[in-house]
This record gives sequence, C-alpha cells and structure tokens, in this order.
Amino acid sequence: MRALLAFLLIPSVALAEVPRVVTDIPPVHSIVAMVMGDLGTPTLLLDQGADEHDFQLKPSQVAALAKADLVVWIGPELTPWLDSALDARGGESAVLTLFDDVGTYKINYFVSALEAGETQAEAEVHETAGGSIDPHVWLDPSTARWWTGLIAADLSRLDPKNAATYTANAEAASARIAAAEAEAEALLLPVRDQPFVTFHDAFGYFISTFGLTPAGTIALGDAAPTGAARLSELRSRLEAGGVVCIFPEAQNDPALVTQLAEGTNVRIGGTLDPVGSSLEPGPDAYAALLIGLAATLADCLAD
Repeated sequence: MRALLAFLLIPSVALAEVPRVVTDIPPVHSIVAMVMGDLGTPTLLLDQGADEHDFQLKPSQVAALAKADLVVWIGPELTPWLDSALDARGGESAVLTLFDDVGTYKINYFVSALEAGETQAEAEVHETAGGSIDPHVWLDPSTARWWTGLIAADLSRLDPKNAATYTANAEAASARIAAAEAEAEALLLPVRDQPFVTFHDAFGYFISTFGLTPAGTIALGDAAPTGAARLSELRSRLEAGGVVCIFPEAQNDPALVTQLAEGTNVRIGGTLDPVGSSLEPGPDAYAALLIGLAATLADCLAD
C-alpha cells in the first residue's frame, strides 16, 4: 500500500532544489547516485561494516529521514528496522519500495530450495508469497538495471525541470551495470561448474544469473539458526569431496568456516559481502560489488 500511495503524498520541493534522497543499503545508494549524477548526492543510512538486517539508526539519520523528499529502499523483508522508522518519521516523503515493484524479479531462497530437493529450474521459479522469498534482489543485475528507470521516474516527478538529466543518467547507469555484469561473467565462466559453499543463502540471484554451482550453505536464511545437526551434515558433505571452496561472509564469524574446512581438501575463499558494506559508497559501488564478488569466487574456485 505504501508503494501505491507514495506519490499521492509528494512533498513540496522548491523548483530550484534537487530532491533530498535517503537510501537504505550501499547497492541501492550506488544506483540512486548514478541516476542523480552531478545534480545531488543521496544519503546512505547503513554504516560501513554494519549488518543490514539489524541496524540502529542514529539521531542524525532519523532527522535525515524526516527531511527526505524521497526514500528508496528494498523493503521490510531486508531492513525491518527501517520499516518501523518510516512509520514513525515526521514529514511526508515519497517512498519507493523496490521489492514491491512488479518489475523486481523474486525467487525463493535458492540454495535452501535445492537442498529441499527442488531442481534448479524449480528453485528459480518466481514466487510471491510467504517468508521464503530471498530479499537480496539487487544481486540480479537485470533487476538493478530496471530500477534505474524507476528511480529516474520518481526523481523526475519531484524535480521535473531535471527530468531529461535523470533519464539520461539512468540510461548511462543501466549500461554501466551491464558492463559490470559482462566483466563478472567473464571472470566466472571458467569456474561455473565448480561447487562451493557460502555462509548463508544470500546469493541465489547471483548464482542464477551467472549459472554457478552451489553445494550448500552454513545457514539456510537470514534469520535461520545453525544447529549442530546441520553443521554435522555439512561437515560430512565436505569430507565426502567434490566441494572446491567454502566462503566466509562479512558480519559472520569466520571461525566456523575454518572449523568446517579443517582436515578436508576444501579451500577457504575470500570474504563475500553481498551488501557491499565494506565498499566506498558512491556511484562506483554497485559495479565494484558485482565484479568483486565474481573475482573472490573465481580466485578460489580456479584450478
């Protein structure tokens, strides 16, 4: 409902002002920054190195939300802390909830579906109901390209005199994302058949886009507990052979990865960071995220 009604409550933006935009996570911030270009700089709420699922806003960030003309975020499925802040904020900012848009491709938690016995084709089927939908939708670059147009359209409604610039910037951003996707694909093509394990099931869109071969995850979902039985089962899988690499993840204890890999032939890869929390925020961050994930995977999986 928020997405449908957002622009019925567009705040008054002075004709001489560029909209004040607030974003949730680095990939979204990067895409918005590309579309805004030289006209303005969006505000990023998530601090560098912070956990996107569990974050506490500072007073200055609450104030930025209250003053925003437009808030662009994934949705409560990823950042419930922002959902409550949006409900409690003052002001009447427009809100673009990217997860809710019909053009945002959504799938179930991918590796979890495979482990439950689904085929890869079944696991990739678009789903719309229940809590099993993977919210890490920005890791599908085709979705990110779609968002550039959504963001440009919303900025143009708020700032019509700069509409042509937003549209041109969105087209350039889409091309930039496509180029990053092509570079990532070139890195991953030689290793796409090499099985690997990640810390949690956050990479389904990335795996599906580039045709990779997942062999499991330590945790099944963002909030799923990792019990002794699951660790034992995963350890047995690693000991059986066939898995090439296991990857630690930002905001998770790497000791568990080391413990699982110890005494096996499985290599420990570099740290994966699906939200790009360690990257320098800005227009270059989204491309850096795609290429960085691809390079980290390829470096370990290469023979």
